[in-house]
Amino acid sequence: MRSRYSAFVLQQADYLRATWHVSTRPDTLDFEPDARWLGLEVRRHQVTGPDSAEVEFVARYRLGGKATRLHEKSRFVRQDGRWLYVDGDSM
Repeated sequence: MRSRYSAFVLQQADYLRATWHVSTRPDTLDFEPDARWLGLEVRRHQVTGPDSAEVEFVARYRLGGKATRLHEKSRFVRQDGRWLYVDGDSM
């Protein structure tokens, strides 16, 4: 989770795509070049099965002078020893 946040901050599309499950991975990623990321708070994580987990987080950023919070519960699966982002629900 933290590495994906860092990849968003650094706009590392290749890393994000490599850590995104193929069943839900978008063809392209669009970054907001003017977004200033301010921090990540992992609020909760829960193992939901031998190869699945959920992470609730809040990511804060500023865009055009407006502070915004992205609050999401994300689902991950482990494949070949690697955790992959599947999808998430906004909260």
